[in-house]
Amino acid sequence: MPYVLAVDGGNTKTIAIVATTDGAALSAAYGGCGDIYNATTGNDAGDPAMSALENVERTIIAALGAAQVKASELAFSVLNMAGADWPEDIEFWRVAMTARGYGRSVVVQNDAVGALYIGSPDATGVSVVCGTGVATGARAPDGRIWHTSYWQDEAQGNAHLGQKTLFAVFRSALGIEPPTTLTAPVLNHFGAPSVEALLYLFHNRRHPAPGGLDRLAPILLDEAQAGDEVAMRVVREHGEALGDIALAAARRVGIERDPFHLILAGGVFRHPTVALEEAIVARVRLSAPGIHPVRTTHEPITGVLVQALTLTGTVVDPATLDRLIPMVQAATRSASVDGLQREHG
Repeated sequence: MPYVLAVDGGNTKTIAIVATTDGAALSAAYGGCGDIYNATTGNDAGDPAMSALENVERTIIAALGAAQVKASELAFSVLNMAGADWPEDIEFWRVAMTARGYGRSVVVQNDAVGALYIGSPDATGVSVVCGTGVATGARAPDGRIWHTSYWQDEAQGNAHLGQKTLFAVFRSALGIEPPTTLTAPVLNHFGAPSVEALLYLFHNRRHPAPGGLDRLAPILLDEAQAGDEVAMRVVREHGEALGDIALAAARRVGIERDPFHLILAGGVFRHPTVALEEAIVARVRLSAPGIHPVRTTHEPITGVLVQALTLTGTVVDPATLDRLIPMVQAATRSASVDGLQREHG
């Protein structure tokens, strides 16, 4: 029996799933960063592309082993990769995966594209995948595809939201912004007794600045949901910037005048607040009033697997997708638990 391999390689983690061509997810595995611009392995300070390749290959091998499937039995492999920004990046992955025999046919794409296969019936429209970073992609009915890559540096994900949260606290302390409920939880997060002490943590000659700004994003979204004026402004402005880029993506593939699906996916959209979603949708609707927003909490790997199955000729209708999603969730949950046991065992 032939099988398919779906890989979603992000900055936080890589997920690989092996499934039968009729849509039964057999196994999943978790690994490290799959971004060829940012990956490291352990204390490795060498080539990040080779580190990403090592992380991804280890994850694929684990998924194949758990499914008891040989690489030679893979009919199609789809790699949905952060950092697959330029043609040479896509070629890097295609050559490496083909040389290692991971699929008789290998498709590589930017990590913005896979999400379109979750919430759009024909996998067209615009996706905004917001996690550690942000990837925005668009696909037209005629097959044209565009993704933002470094066009999107002005509006990123968790880490960027965290940086904006920090700036808002500083501005509030100076009286430039109104008092904000962001201050107390941010100070608590860093164990700082005052905003000035917090500022010192980030700007002094004796100690490096603390990391983990991405962990401020949930604080920002919590306070926005609770109605804090400053938090709401930060989230709204960020959403408007993301909406502008989503519209640009639609224009790039010629669907800006169509009632396209707007897919919102990634870890940020698993937060219960709707403030960011509403800001994005409102901005896009100014120029494209007929859009169909779809917010999904499913891992983007689900869309990548749907894409891989589609390439084999499998029709993934709503009933098939309803059957597939719980299997993907179970497989990824099991892989996550196994990974934690190996890490701490």
